[in-house]
Amino acid sequence: MSGTFDIVVIGLGAMGSAALYQLARRGAKVVGIDQFHPPHIHGSTHGETRITRRGIGEGEAYVPLAKRSHEIWRELEAESGAALLHEVGSIIVSEHDDNVVRPGRTGFIRRSIAAAQRYGIAHEILSAEEIRRRFPNLTPNEDEIGYYEPGGGYLVPESCVRVQIEAAQKLGASLQLGQRVIGLDASAQGVVVQLANGTRVSAAEAVVSAGSWAPGLLGAPFADILKPTRQVMHWFALDAAHDRAAWRDAPVFMWPHGDSEDGFFYGFPSLDGQSFKTADEFYGAASDPDHVDRDVPESDSRRMFDAHVRGRLAHAQPKAMRTATCIYTATADSAFLIDRHPLHENVLVVSPCSGHGFKHSAAIGESVAQWVLDGQSAIDLSAFRLGRLIGS
Repeated sequence: MSGTFDIVVIGLGAMGSAALYQLARRGAKVVGIDQFHPPHIHGSTHGETRITRRGIGEGEAYVPLAKRSHEIWRELEAESGAALLHEVGSIIVSEHDDNVVRPGRTGFIRRSIAAAQRYGIAHEILSAEEIRRRFPNLTPNEDEIGYYEPGGGYLVPESCVRVQIEAAQKLGASLQLGQRVIGLDASAQGVVVQLANGTRVSAAEAVVSAGSWAPGLLGAPFADILKPTRQVMHWFALDAAHDRAAWRDAPVFMWPHGDSEDGFFYGFPSLDGQSFKTADEFYGAASDPDHVDRDVPESDSRRMFDAHVRGRLAHAQPKAMRTATCIYTATADSAFLIDRHPLHENVLVVSPCSGHGFKHSAAIGESVAQWVLDGQSAIDLSAFRLGRLIGS
């Protein structure tokens, strides 16, 4: 496919599929490019579930994005008939003083409460006893409390991506799938995208939402400030005596704990009645997205269980029924990066998510379409500009 478009979207994961849909909805002549066939298992947008909530402890700049995203998911459900958003509730469990060491998690409950109060988001503060009574799959210590948000829950990432791409196609968007981008040339006259099969795609503007492949595609300064890391998801078995209703009807949870930077994990209710998904976060050595080790040794799952699950989750067994890997692409401050390329005004970089972006992606796609087509977005994205990371 060679041709000229208004906008080319490179990468069709969480952000890219949302941007493609919103641009097509606005009537733009848009093409989406992905080296795989999304939804796929090679990036950051798979694994059955992603947490969503609206009282965002990471910063109040995220709250309007989360709120608007929930509205868009419901709109997409009505249009497609797909089940995307499951509001099963969300809970953050933390020590009573809320002073865990984990970067970005210190004061996490306090900051979540402040965001919820400012934006009128329904929430409750629960004691350890109340948590154990209402959610018997969770077994916090007496010195722990919970921030519970009944409107939180989880999204189905594969379905969200698929529904938005299909909707974009129905609105006239073109696709180029299964072809790697090997070059992106930008000038005042437009952008030219070179694909591995020799195809050249021209457009007035480009949206680069390539996730962990963005550093290699964009070069400096992005290669120096974006760090992809391998993450592991574990589905641990539940013992035969477990309370199926307790795990089936459980909220999603986030649990910072202890005095170590590694003291954080999160998880979901049981979707199959036999296991539940949980994961921690790793921000160590950078990973090459083309050579991610997808094998997870049993010892890794046992370490995860011993470090986080044991003593905190009822009826959990140390046997991982299955595992999966994904990639986070993070900035130094774990915030988003959404901004124009410093050398090319017609290239908008929409990456990375820093491990907490899916819940915001629908509204980011809408904001990207507004920015590209109208010159500004309805939601303020200034907190995610490049300048904070490069000192300008």
